Amino acid sequence: MSGIQRNAAGAAERAPGASAAGKKKLGIYIHIPFCVCKCAYCDFLSAPASAEVMEQYAASLKQEIRECRELAEKYTVSTVFFGGGTPSILPGRTLAGILEELLCLLPAEPDVEITVECNPGTLTEEKLDSYRAAGVNRLSIGLQSADDRELKLLGRIHTFEEFLENYELARKKGFGNLNIDLMSALPGQTREGWLRTLERTAGLEPEHISAYSLIIEEGTPFYGRYREGAPGYSELPDEDTDRLMYEDTKRFLGERGYTRYEISNYARAGFACRHNLSYWDRTDYKGFGIGAASLLDGVRYKNSTELAAYLKEDFSYESVLPLSRKDELEETMFLGLRKMEGVALTAQLREIYGELLGKLEREGVLAQDRGRIFLTDRGIDVSNYVLSEFLLDEEMAGCGLGTEGKERNEG
Repeated sequence: MSGIQRNAAGAAERAPGASAAGKKKLGIYIHIPFCVCKCAYCDFLSAPASAEVMEQYAASLKQEIRECRELAEKYTVSTVFFGGGTPSILPGRTLAGILEELLCLLPAEPDVEITVECNPGTLTEEKLDSYRAAGVNRLSIGLQSADDRELKLLGRIHTFEEFLENYELARKKGFGNLNIDLMSALPGQTREGWLRTLERTAGLEPEHISAYSLIIEEGTPFYGRYREGAPGYSELPDEDTDRLMYEDTKRFLGERGYTRYEISNYARAGFACRHNLSYWDRTDYKGFGIGAASLLDGVRYKNSTELAAYLKEDFSYESVLPLSRKDELEETMFLGLRKMEGVALTAQLREIYGELLGKLEREGVLAQDRGRIFLTDRGIDVSNYVLSEFLLDEEMAGCGLGTEGKERNEG
């Protein structure tokens, strides 16, 4: 019996409602910093490694999880997300063993969502069987493009045909909740080319599609080639074309039954990613592995990024930041406005941001409906500007935070 099955069985034996009584829901993020090779555009904490190092890392992950067993007293696990890097580079039994360790120590909700990020070319029947047996019920597959030329430019290890083979294998193995990652505004990409990628992807009928614009990060190979004007790397679509691609995405996927629920994410009904929503809703989550972040009881933590120290079971933090009331208010707006449903306007938010909200509504970048504030289509186009407007000075942050209001918001 898997860890998740043991948790579900234990919950069934308790009185109704007892499994979550007095406990908060917790998201879990597990960082796997390994990949076959580094993609040209990637600035994430990841790199190739030997099989021995990956097994040592998995052992350290289990130990880090064991050292946090006290979380079981306060939380039940609502979501688990293996991110990277490429989590599917690990042997199936290794990833399953990490998940088993977690779910044997921390109680899970009966409908816990468990996601593994996968790269085409790294999935096998053995891995998928191991995932299913351990309780994994969602896969996020990084396609990025259905055009092999674009994939090569990005430094991906797979072709579109190899992606199709992995996707069909996942369906064959019974996975009924699949996300496909896509990337637009690539060098040389046209609106017509982007629509072909959307058409090929939507034609597979995944439950979820994530669609992001390429960001050229300083320090990546892609950045160097772009700056040097290397053939194929410097011909980026202009800003207007990039915006039109976003509009094409919303229209095209909307016509095929996908709802845009966050700036870059689309899902069929009932398949929005609960783990990512927990970030935007600012619910507590715990990160394991190097560089992983956590939010627990109003404090943000970031794990050290030193792999050598982690392999020696040094689980120190790079930073610990208790959030002020100002931080919490700003985050509520920064993160909540990424969702299409926006943010519920409490009396406190109206008092602090009322004048600004009126200004942004007059500019046509925000709208209100049924007690919520959200970005308009125009607001999404200039979201960086809109979100920056919600930065507060200390005097503004103190407005409306008398004893009664403070207690109400912390309750």
